[in-house]
Amino acid sequence: MATVGGMELRELASFLAVVEEGRFARAAERLFLSPPAVTGHVARLERELGVQLLERSPLRLTEAGERFVPHARAALAAVNAAAGAVADLGPGGAEPVLRVGVMGHGSAELTPAIISAFRQARPLTRLHIEPLDFTEHVSALLQRKVDVAFVRPAVDDDRVEIDVLTTESRILIVPASSPLGDAASARLSDVLDLPFLALPPTTPRAFRDYLYFTSARGDAGPRRGPDQARNPHEALASVAAGRGTGSALASFARCYSWPGVRYLPIVDAPWENSVLTARRADPSAEVRAFRTLATAIARDLGPVLMPRPGSGSRRTERAG
Repeated sequence: MATVGGMELRELASFLAVVEEGRFARAAERLFLSPPAVTGHVARLERELGVQLLERSPLRLTEAGERFVPHARAALAAVNAAAGAVADLGPGGAEPVLRVGVMGHGSAELTPAIISAFRQARPLTRLHIEPLDFTEHVSALLQRKVDVAFVRPAVDDDRVEIDVLTTESRILIVPASSPLGDAASARLSDVLDLPFLALPPTTPRAFRDYLYFTSARGDAGPRRGPDQARNPHEALASVAAGRGTGSALASFARCYSWPGVRYLPIVDAPWENSVLTARRADPSAEVRAFRTLATAIARDLGPVLMPRPGSGSRRTERAG
């Protein structure tokens, strides 16, 4: 079953059916499920969100439930609309294949939502998920290891097309034992003298500049710690050991819980994008379908999950 930010769509559907029908039994009849199944779906949804959505006796929405209803409807509508948008694209072969690269956490909660929606819309396509490291910002796509890739920041290469999926604030990743470990936030002036994790020599410049805030340094590189990191797990292990500093998009903190590490918002750093990349003018129907789904879900569901610059939102709760 497709998921959005960890929630299964059937849990959202059961919750909304109960809200609209006013009774668990009538919601179960509408969904062709048993009442215990619907009750279980709503209970799991409440556990995942960490709040009570419905009072049972008498049955009515809590304040949290009132707030959640429009977001649940938006999530279901986004996935259904995205699936409909590619329904007219033929399968393109007896067993089409799509290889999806994901660098780190990709585009946060949008990544599993897009992949799940694609599976739902194109059940005959064989889907391969390939983890990418920092050196494969562009190369995995150009060397045809993957057909599309979730990466950050945006790629500047004439051989590649991009679809912007998220626009996010930046965070600093520091050891919990560091002088900044107890700070509530940081500024770029706090960041520039810190020792940063080293990257492999083959890491593209765009990713180096993103990680190190090169533009804020006047195009100079940072001091480097003793460790080299190719992926988020290596980076987090080194930071936790007090051997360097890292940076990321804000959603990274939601996706990676790691002991001995603190995440600090950098209040004056420029916001950055996560993107879906594809080879320019790729004729594959599977690639076109995946990109269509991705942009539709990002457009409809993205604002629910994370704010855009200038939105005025201060959301810090679980995006799911």
